[in-house]
Formats: sequence, structure tokens, C-alpha cells
Amino acid sequence: MNGMAAKKQPDIRRIRAALTRWYRRHSRDLPWRRTTDPYTVWLSEIMLQQTQVATVIPYYERFLKRFPTVAALARARLDSVLKAWEGMGYYSRARNLHAAARQIVAEFGGRLPRSVKELRRLPGIGRYTAGAIASIAFGLDEPVLDGNVTRVLSRLFAVRKDVTLPATQRKLWQLAESLLPGGKASMFNQAMMDLGATVCVPRRPDCEACPLRKVCRAKTKGIQDKLPVKRKAKPVPHYEIGAAVVRRAGKILIAQREPEGLLGGLWEFPGGKREPDETLEECAVRETREETGVNAKVLRPLTVVKHAYSHFRITLHAFECRYLSGQPRALGCAAWKWVAPKDLKRYAFPRANRKIIEAIDAEEPKRRTKTRRTRQ
Repeated sequence: MNGMAAKKQPDIRRIRAALTRWYRRHSRDLPWRRTTDPYTVWLSEIMLQQTQVATVIPYYERFLKRFPTVAALARARLDSVLKAWEGMGYYSRARNLHAAARQIVAEFGGRLPRSVKELRRLPGIGRYTAGAIASIAFGLDEPVLDGNVTRVLSRLFAVRKDVTLPATQRKLWQLAESLLPGGKASMFNQAMMDLGATVCVPRRPDCEACPLRKVCRAKTKGIQDKLPVKRKAKPVPHYEIGAAVVRRAGKILIAQREPEGLLGGLWEFPGGKREPDETLEECAVRETREETGVNAKVLRPLTVVKHAYSHFRITLHAFECRYLSGQPRALGCAAWKWVAPKDLKRYAFPRANRKIIEAIDAEEPKRRTKTRRTRQ
């Protein structure tokens, strides 16, 4: 790599100069760029994983108002953190953020460590995030390699190998490091991210607006639309889910998912995957019994929700149910509660379950009217 870096030194100087000029004119005005506070840099980087900037901004601003410091985040209950994160998905990020805040308070006096090595000891911080925090918040000469930077480097150096392979990853990290201008990693890394996000986009890159078009090997070869190379995605599995909205004495049964795993710590209506030999109604009843020990009877369908996760899709069938028997217990869940319909929004639910809450809310006026007429 040293030989490669030396051989390409003229190009590297042109890349640095051209990208710097471009960034000074076209950098995005983002709220987390108006500060170098390590906590806010860390928070923004975690939120930006798998989530678009436009979605992140309002969450970032609300989250900072609720938890303005590492210490405030560490003191908070996980339920409160998950509620503040509700709707943004990939909830392991929120759980790791909370756990890391507590570790920072316990081991580092409430201040994020500066070195990449120490940063990577924190939950949820990998090589990219550690490099971003170290360079942006602390001004250290550390490279970054996210999806945007990967795309820019793959095209700039015409990397034709699968970018998900370990050997290709090592090469890309080396390239990212070789491009860093000493003492200016913060600016340069953010410029690379912005270029990938706004110009060197996945489909139909705007090469004519790119400051690196004259040194881009993919552009020279006319293969920019074919890079980066990635292995073909596997078919996305689909699952049918049955869920029960069990009512008793004006309240609805909800269950909290175990803290580890997908959607850990969130609340939901009891339910799960349909077995091959059962109906969706039977599935909702069985899952309710297995999770909470409650026996219920399906009265009618309530709503159907289609939702896609990163690696699978679901069709969630929710049923209005009547409580029959059984004292609720945390059998296949972390906790359970009977909650008034109006209070459901106080709890952190996955997006698909929030659609069920919307269906419940839409029917509540009719239900209250029917109850009043029955009493009369």
C-alpha cells in the first residue's frame, strides 16, 4: 500500500485540493456540524446509521432537549430512551447508546474517550463510528469508511472487487487513510461523506458536478454506474404474524419484549409468527397464552399492517380479543401491563404496532358511544 500511495501521490494532492474547495462551497448545513461537542457528534453518528439525514434531524433535536448530556442520558430509564427513539427503527442503537452512556460515566468521568481504541470499547461503536468521533470531535487524523465513502473510493480508484469482502474492506480503509490531509481529517472526512450523499450517489451519479471527475478512474473508464460491486442480496423472507388486542375492564394487555434481540425493550401487543398448521386467529391466541399466560377469544379482525425490516418482511394481522382467563405472567416477555387505550402512546412501540394503536384510536369514539348506550 505504501508503494501504491507513493505512486499516486500527485493524484492524492489533486483530490485533497479539489475536495477541499468543493466542500467550502457545498457543505451541508447540519445541526450536529455547528458544534464539536463529542456527545452530539457521537449521537448524530449513531442516529445516522441506516437512517436518512432528513429523518434524523428532528429526532436529534428532540433527543438532545430530553437528554442534553451524557450524564442525563446515563441517568435516564431505558424505557424513556426507547420512547424518545420511537419510530426511527434499529432500536439496538438506542440500547447501545444508553449502555455506552452509563459506561462513559462509570469509567471515563462522563466524557467520551478520545482514542479510537477506547471508543471501540463502548457498545455500538465500531471502526467507522470511532473514526468519525475521533476526527470530527477531537481533530485526530483518523479515516472513516461508511457507505458514502465506500462508494466514492470505489469509483475514484475503480475498485472492481466486492466491497463487502474483508480484503476489499482492508484496501478501502488503506485508501481512506492515504487520502487524509494531516490535521484536517475532520473537514476531509465530512467532505467525503457529503460528496457520496449528494453527488456520487448510488444511481446516476452527477459526475459533471463532481470535483473529482478529472481524476476519477471509474469516470475515465465509463464504469461509474457499475461500481461499487456488491454481492447479490439474498431473497427477503416474509412472515405472517398474528397479534391480539386483548381487552379487560376497559384496558388492553401489552407485553414488553426481552431486552436483547430485535426490538428489545419495546412494548407490543402479544403475538408472533404463524405456525404452518394454524390459522392467524389461532396464532394470536396461542402467542398470547405463551407470552403472558392469558387465555383470550378472538372477536373480529382489527387491522392488517405490512412492514419491512432490514432482512425480512411481515404482514401483521391484529385481532380484537376478549379476555377469558389467566393471571398475566411474564412467560415469553420481560413484563406485561393492562393499559387504558388513551395511555398506549406513553409507551415505546415498534412502528408496525403503532399502526395498531392508530386503529384502536380510530374506533374508540364508537366504542365509548356504544358503552354509553348499553348503560342507558
